[in-house]
Amino acid sequence: MRILSGVQSSGRLHLGNYYGAIREFVRLQDEGEALYFIANLHALNTVTDGEAARRLTLETAMAFLALGVDPKKSILFRQSAIPEVTELFWILGTRVPMANLERAHSYRDKVENKKAQPDFGLFAYPVLMAADILLYDSDVVPVGKDQKQHLEFARDWATKLNVSCQPKYDPQDPLGLKSKVPGLLKLPEARIREETAVIPGTDGQKMSKSYGNTIDLFGELKPIEKAMKSVKTDSTAVDAPKPTEGQPLYDLLKVMLSPEEFAEVDTAWRQGGKGYGFFKERLIAAYHTTFDGPRARYAELEKDPAEVERLLADGALRARALAAPVIDRVRKAVGL
Repeated sequence: MRILSGVQSSGRLHLGNYYGAIREFVRLQDEGEALYFIANLHALNTVTDGEAARRLTLETAMAFLALGVDPKKSILFRQSAIPEVTELFWILGTRVPMANLERAHSYRDKVENKKAQPDFGLFAYPVLMAADILLYDSDVVPVGKDQKQHLEFARDWATKLNVSCQPKYDPQDPLGLKSKVPGLLKLPEARIREETAVIPGTDGQKMSKSYGNTIDLFGELKPIEKAMKSVKTDSTAVDAPKPTEGQPLYDLLKVMLSPEEFAEVDTAWRQGGKGYGFFKERLIAAYHTTFDGPRARYAELEKDPAEVERLLADGALRARALAAPVIDRVRKAVGL
């Protein structure tokens, strides 16, 4: 089984990145051949300063390594180090209906909420993501619930290319088990962990750099602890039982605590008698339990950026070796 996923280097990684993606990456690297990339081309939609882009890419790589992505088990690389991905992006783009892009959540959400200007990079974002997904013959793509549409687009566009370039291709038999004509592009499946599909931010919305509601994984502790103390709560009295619906603090505790610890917290939450400040202290303690070790590892990696660069370069070579046969057959099929 070949596994493929990535995270944008558009800012410091936060709890949503870990619990929504990277924790699963670490688990999956023991289940198959895993490729994890730093989506620094996607990040150019929001990071316009070159020096900042380079720094954030390196910080994201260090975060992956500190959190448990093992370069001996996984292939870790920069998206921009793979020229084949932009070539496939263009080839796919010649088959993509405008209507698909106009209804893409990534585009509509940011434009309707005035979080971004409606430029080409934002509009074409799902096509580049599809190229990422399809270039390595991946079987499984771990994605957040909000990214499921992009995987569906990738499968649809791959099918369209397969049908247009291979007259005997059967969409009902994408692997060619009966027809003996497999597609140029493999159709991967999504893997979504529903219980951690969306991690709430400090304001209750999905935790996202674009919303400014994140709790960082690395960096200075005081701002991180301040962010945890600022998680949105209501005015329920200390003695009263606390509501569980629409409560980002409750949801974060559920994600960050072990089942046994959360059962204890859940009982106290529902019984009443403890204020939200008590539960925020439990959140801070859970953060230290989980991330003090990775934070120490991150500090070590900061002292040896050359080694991080070496690992990324090695990962890019390995990723390009897997991409080569895919892009070769696509080139031949479209006449390049």
